[in-house]
Amino acid sequence: MSSVGFAAYLKQQALLHPSMEAQDVMKLCFQAAFGAEHILTDKDKALEYLKEEFGQTCAENIDVFEPISHEYSRCNIAAWKYLNLPSNWLFQMFYHTASIKRDKQEAFFIECLDIVAHCVKRGFLPFNMEEWEKYIEQYMAAGIRPVHHSESYRFNESPAYRIVKTEYVSLLVLLQSIASLSYVKEPKIIAIDGRAASGKTTMASLLSQVLCGDVIHMDDFFLPMGLRTKERLSRSGGNIHYERFYTEVVTNIKNKEGFLYRTFDCGTMDYGKSRIIKSDKWRIVEGSYSCHPSFGNYMDYLVFCDISSVEQMNRIVKRNGQEMAQIFETQWFPMEEQYFEAEDIKSKADIVYTNKQIP
Repeated sequence: MSSVGFAAYLKQQALLHPSMEAQDVMKLCFQAAFGAEHILTDKDKALEYLKEEFGQTCAENIDVFEPISHEYSRCNIAAWKYLNLPSNWLFQMFYHTASIKRDKQEAFFIECLDIVAHCVKRGFLPFNMEEWEKYIEQYMAAGIRPVHHSESYRFNESPAYRIVKTEYVSLLVLLQSIASLSYVKEPKIIAIDGRAASGKTTMASLLSQVLCGDVIHMDDFFLPMGLRTKERLSRSGGNIHYERFYTEVVTNIKNKEGFLYRTFDCGTMDYGKSRIIKSDKWRIVEGSYSCHPSFGNYMDYLVFCDISSVEQMNRIVKRNGQEMAQIFETQWFPMEEQYFEAEDIKSKADIVYTNKQIP
């Protein structure tokens, strides 16, 4: 973790919340370094507390997320409520953030304190160096620990938020959009199609955490060697076993009951373990070719993840190495592009994400 950029987050917080005192800045430093201030041990109690606070907080058109470090953001309950987003989605983001086993981040925390001192000297914060040094001396005497907001801050700023991973920020527009699918019968199906290395798997993983939905990967349906004829691979999406996907997934995906499908292991080029799909509210299909026309219109919402060719190659090299990147460039990229062009997938999408929006 790097402290680079923390000064900017700190200054922004001072502008947004002019009632900040030394105690509030210490709380900010702790959250920036350690995230959620307590490891979540009682999930039911934490959910009950959030719902209670959610009910007491007035909806307000303010920023949903306030970044406090590269890794963490404060998600404002008032803004979340203003957008009519479900409280349980916010809780899931908080829960998955608070449940992360954190490595020791004392070094980053100390760096943040040094940055605070620099900002105080420059006059960027609403208290002086004497106040800061007095508070930090008292604080450090009892050891590094979470603290409450000051009385002044609570009275003037009415803080009501949860600490969440900044990764979730990229989902906001999508969550706003799918929240309107209240009329759709459960389980609701989201398909995430798009170019290689565009962030499909990352998006599916984050979305699965928020929605408590199971993910079905198109990588589990690569075509076995025995079926890879020249004629088959010349078709749009011909390198996917779309017949098996239709039989094992499409015909079952709208059933409330769980189902299972066989996975395909590209390492052994053979079938692996079966994957069980249990979720009965949301199911997410992730991967190129997930919207092949032979599947019909099985999804309720379609996301297309796009990426520039330069960034795509950079990510593939970093992820798979130079040798595999050449195979992607000469074999897999052309097949994907043939599919996208032939089936016009991007124009059919309900929303398009770029690589700048998804890490």
